[in-house]
Amino acid sequence: MQTQVATQAHNLPLLATPSHCANKTFIVTGANVGLGLEAAKHLASLGAGRVILAVRDVTKGEAAKAEIEGGLQGKAGGTGVVSVWQLDLESYDSVKAFVKKAEAELERIDAVIENAALAPSVREVVTVNGEGVAAHVKAVTVNVLGTLLLAVLLVPVMRAKAAKLKANWEEGNFEDGVQRLVIVTSRGAFDDNTKGMWEKIREDPIKGMDAEDMFPVATYPLSKLATTFATRHLARVIAPLDQNGSGVIINLVCPGLCITTLGRNASPEHAERLRNLHKNFGRTAEDGSRTLLHAAVAGPESHGHLLHSCVDGEPDLPDWVKSDFEEQKHTWEVIAKELEAIEPGCVSKL
Repeated sequence: MQTQVATQAHNLPLLATPSHCANKTFIVTGANVGLGLEAAKHLASLGAGRVILAVRDVTKGEAAKAEIEGGLQGKAGGTGVVSVWQLDLESYDSVKAFVKKAEAELERIDAVIENAALAPSVREVVTVNGEGVAAHVKAVTVNVLGTLLLAVLLVPVMRAKAAKLKANWEEGNFEDGVQRLVIVTSRGAFDDNTKGMWEKIREDPIKGMDAEDMFPVATYPLSKLATTFATRHLARVIAPLDQNGSGVIINLVCPGLCITTLGRNASPEHAERLRNLHKNFGRTAEDGSRTLLHAAVAGPESHGHLLHSCVDGEPDLPDWVKSDFEEQKHTWEVIAKELEAIEPGCVSKL
């Protein structure tokens, strides 16, 4: 991990262009700060038709909107592009309501960047409503179940909207015929330390992360590993592209070590270590956001892949993450069972 961070590239290319973004609709979660905010700024400045800031705190979201629109003064784009929508990944009802709003109000959804996540420093269980719906620690609720519930519910909506646009195709209205669903992960979840912890909980990773003796800080990389395994199976088996490469492109992106507020809840010792890493090796949030934008415009060849540093990161994945299809399948099935309890029928609709 240290070597990976110390050698990460800086001043990354901005691969998203106005031709990728013009008139399109983008959703960015966790967009009031850090990587999400910087990605949203770029999308708005590149001529996106709509940029939805999906945020837990609407007041903070409105401040982010004002910052984005202020930066557009005198440039391409303008006011009326950015909207603030409430989305709390700790609440499955909030996720469902967000998807219903998107289905009802958006003509198209060209890319969703699932950036929101948390890195807890204390064990805290999130209690949710619903018969048969279990309570879990925050890292499981937000980073795994809330994130993948949003993905599973949005994919059919994105497909349906794309089909409707294609049926009424006009030049410049449907472009490449695909949409993108980007899930932010971390290559820090693929080190030997996380692998060792995973092997102890792999039979039921959710139960393992929920355990009272699980060190809270460890739940962040474990949750990212669980989401990575499940997403790779989702893309490869459950929601593959059709033979023409059309459909919803689902990929994963690691933005690298970036100077953001993700570690704001870290212990004093861990916070000091992060400060030193940020000082010596950290990417700025703007630089890191370029990896998210790359994933949001990447082609069908990125489906199911890990991207990082604005390139295909598959060659850098260890084989136990990349090629263990049975592990990916098992992790997906554990998570899918939870998703079905939250919203019956959601997986079968994919």
